[in-house]
This record gives sequence, C-alpha cells and structure tokens, in this order.
Amino acid sequence: MANFFPRWTNWIPLKVVVCVIVITCGLTGATWYYATPRYTKVGYQPIQPVPFPHDIHVTQLGMDCRYCHSFVEMAAQSNVPNTATCMNCHTQVAKDNPKLQPVQESWKSGQPVEWVWLYRTVDYVYYNHSAHVNRGISCFSCHGPVNHMSAVYIAQPHSMAWCLDCHRHPENYLRPDDQVFNLDWKPEDVKPAEFVTKYGQPSDTLEDFSKKKQLTQSQIGQTLKERWKITPPTNCQGCHR
Repeated sequence: MANFFPRWTNWIPLKVVVCVIVITCGLTGATWYYATPRYTKVGYQPIQPVPFPHDIHVTQLGMDCRYCHSFVEMAAQSNVPNTATCMNCHTQVAKDNPKLQPVQESWKSGQPVEWVWLYRTVDYVYYNHSAHVNRGISCFSCHGPVNHMSAVYIAQPHSMAWCLDCHRHPENYLRPDDQVFNLDWKPEDVKPAEFVTKYGQPSDTLEDFSKKKQLTQSQIGQTLKERWKITPPTNCQGCHR
C-alpha cells in the first residue's frame, strides 16, 4: 500500500519539537534578562500631587537633603517631609501658587499630602538608611542625581544583584563623610594631602598618597574601607533576617 503522506512529513514532529525548544529558550532568556528591576523600575516617574522640583530646591536654592528627609542619619527608614516642613517656607514664598494647593489644604485639614512613594523596600528585605549614609554611601549612589531632577524618577534598579555589587566592592562607592550629601561630588574634588591627614591611607600601600596630584575613587574607597573597618555582609542573612 502506498504512503498516504509524502516522505518529508516524517520530519514534521521533529521540526515542531525543535521549534518549541528554541521558542521556549528564547522566551525564558528574554524574561530572565528583561523582566528585572533594571528594565521594569528604572525610569519610573509618577505624577505627584505637588510637582516638587528638586533641581530648584537643591541646586538653585542650596537646600540640604536632610532639611526635608530629616531621618536619614538617625533611622533605618527615611521620610518624606511633613506639611509643616513645607509651610516653613511656603507661608511666605510662593504662597499663592496654585500648584501648592494640596499642601495648603493639608495644612488646614491636618491630613498629610498623599505623595506617591518611589522607593519602598519589601518586607522581607532589611535595609538601614543611617548605617549607609553614616559610612560614606551617598544619596547619589542609590537615588541618582536627584539635585538635577525636575521630577524625581527611579535611577537605579535596587535589585539584589545591584546591592551585592556594592557590598562586594564598597570601595567603588565610598566617599568622605562630609561629602555624602553633596550629590555633585567627584573624586577629583579631593585634595590628597588633606585627605591623608584626616583619613590616612591603606596599610599595604607603598606610595605616598599625600604627594599625588589626584586620587582615584578606588584609592579613596580603599582608604575609607580600611579606616572605617567596612565589611558589608554578602550572605543571605545580611538582608533577609
């Protein structure tokens, strides 16, 4: 009896299986690569009830981060400013600006402004703000150039891999403690002689840092890491307590 189907159809099941495997691997790889905070969170910029321009308040007016976020050096969690903090200035400055109406209504009613939170650590992750800013980790490292943002957006993924990169190599991010809230700071701003006088230099370094024209981030970070005895945890228990 002759074959009902052509001979080439014998390969169809194999081709279907190969196509399914290739498509499955492609979808898995794409999800693994793209369905991460780097792609799903970074750039998120919600509309706030009050359009607060950080670039004007920080860069133009010179306000310190801690004036509004007053808990960062003392508490595990940071805070958004309450209405009284805003009204310290805005009872006099731009008090008739319609954009400030939610703040004024909050001031009269006693109900807080319903800010849209960008950064909220999940319950199963332990993070302490004060421990970081008191040991040379700047707002810039986690939140980006907020001082130049007209509207705040998420600048870093805040994923586990991203956190571990800093914990494994803190010298790439550490800066002098008096520059933590200076978001425009650069390693080139450091004066080597003054830096060495205040913080010293790594014990295993043969060259004299104080005689160098400029220090690199690595040299600054290694010095501070040894000076402050910084050994961030890299195991699960460090963040999942």
